[in-house]
Amino acid sequence: MFRRSAKFWRVLVGVAFVLVTATAVAACSPESSSESKQLVVYSGRSESLIGPLVEDFEKLTGSSVRVSYGGTGPLAATLLEEGKNSPADIFFAQDPGGLGAVDSMLDQLPSDVLESVPDWARDPEGRWVGTSGRARVVVYNTDMLNEADLPDSIEDFANPEWKGRIGWPPTNGSLHAMITAMRREWGENRTRTWLEGIVANEPKTYENNTATVAAAAAGEIEVGFVNHYYLHRFIAEEGESFSARNYYTRSADPGSVILVAGIGLLKESNNKDLAIQFIKFLLSSSGQQYFASQTYEFPLNENAKADSLLPNLVDITKPAIDLGDLSDLEGTQDLLREVGALP
Repeated sequence: MFRRSAKFWRVLVGVAFVLVTATAVAACSPESSSESKQLVVYSGRSESLIGPLVEDFEKLTGSSVRVSYGGTGPLAATLLEEGKNSPADIFFAQDPGGLGAVDSMLDQLPSDVLESVPDWARDPEGRWVGTSGRARVVVYNTDMLNEADLPDSIEDFANPEWKGRIGWPPTNGSLHAMITAMRREWGENRTRTWLEGIVANEPKTYENNTATVAAAAAGEIEVGFVNHYYLHRFIAEEGESFSARNYYTRSADPGSVILVAGIGLLKESNNKDLAIQFIKFLLSSSGQQYFASQTYEFPLNENAKADSLLPNLVDITKPAIDLGDLSDLEGTQDLLREVGALP
C-alpha cells in the first residue's frame, strides 16, 4: 500500500465536512421560508479562520451573512458605542474577555445551545457559548532547547536567565486574556512583578502569534508566548522538520489556561432565529470537526475529535479559572502600558 499525502487527507476531510454538515444543518434548522434574511456578524475571528464556515452556512441554508471582521477589542468598543442601534445580530469573539465586555448587550441563549459544550466553556449566566478551545502554550526552538529545559511555570520566564531569549506579541488579544487570567489568579501585585520581569528580559516583540512562532523556528528567539494552534498550521505546511514545538506548562497556572473563542446573540437582534441557527451550525459535530481538522483548535462537542497531534484536553495541567471573569481587558492593557510593554 502507498501512503497518501497530507494534502490528500485535508481535501478528503473537507469533502466529508461539507457532506456531513448538510445533514447537520438540516437537522437543526427550522422550516425555511422563501423570505431571504441577512445575518450580520461582528467577528473578532479572522476571515481565514471562519470564512469557509460562513460560506458553507450560506450555501446550505440559502441565507445571506454579512461579516464585519476586526479585532475583538475594537469590535466590542464599536458595539458599546452603537448600543441599541447596532446592526449586529451576533458577536463572534476571539476570547471570553471581549464577550464579557459587552455582556449587558447579549441575550440569554437557549438551554440546548448552552448544553452542547462543557460547563467551563460557557458563560455561567448563559449569555455566550464557546465554539472552540485555544490553549495558551510556550512555543520553543527544538534546536536550542528540549522540553526538559523549560520551567514548570510561566512565572519563571521572568527570571534573569531568560534575558534576550523570549518573544511575544504584546498587542495580541489572547495574550491580554492570559494576563487577565493572571490578575484573577495571582492578583495585581504578583502579575505586575511578572510583567516587569519579562520587560526587563528585553523580549523581542512581534505583530502576532504567527510571526512569533516563525521567529521561534528560525532561532530568532528560544521561546514565545502564543496560542497552541499556530504551530500546527506551520507543521501542516512545512512538515515535521519544522524547528519548533509547543510546551504546555507543568504547573496549573495561567500560562496553560484554556481560552475559548465564543459567540453571543445581541438582545436587539431582529434576526434571532437565523442567529441561533448559525450558532447551532458552529456547535454541531460537523462544525466542530471543521475547527479540529482545519484550524487545529480543540473541539468542544464531544462527538468531534481533536487533531491527533494535540494532547487530550483533560491531560493538560490547567488552572480552574472562570472564563466569565476575564472581562477586564482594559485594566490589563493599562497594566501593560504602566510596565512599558505597550506604548
